[in-house]
Amino acid sequence: MTTGAATEREPDAFAIAHEADLIRVRKVLRAEAEAAGLNLVDATKLITAGSELARNILNYATGGRGRLCVERVYRQGRRGVRATFSDDGPGIADIAAALTDGFSTRGSLGLGLPGAGRLVDDMTLTSTAEAGTTVTIVKWQR
Repeated sequence: MTTGAATEREPDAFAIAHEADLIRVRKVLRAEAEAAGLNLVDATKLITAGSELARNILNYATGGRGRLCVERVYRQGRRGVRATFSDDGPGIADIAAALTDGFSTRGSLGLGLPGAGRLVDDMTLTSTAEAGTTVTIVKWQR
């Protein structure tokens, strides 16, 4: 999580459980990016990274269910958007490998997590078999 960042209100939380929720994730991230004053390129990067993380929940989380918590953040006069994607399992066995281009457990290109990380300014990932996976991304206004 980004340290030293303040928020002005409680974050909004949304369930991710169906394909249709991907549209909602994109709409919510777009609205927050606009409210935070992100330019079109940075907003698109945030939305793309968030869409990938939401799809990962549908594809890999137990029951294809998880949550998005999104909030506007402020630090040293800059505004941004922090989005936290979480699920209850089964977790990522090898986080370092999962963050490496080309690594996949399902035969995909293996660009999802590392690609999402390149699109945002900050990304943290925690995962255990017992607690599931949490990925937090932040995109700051330029």
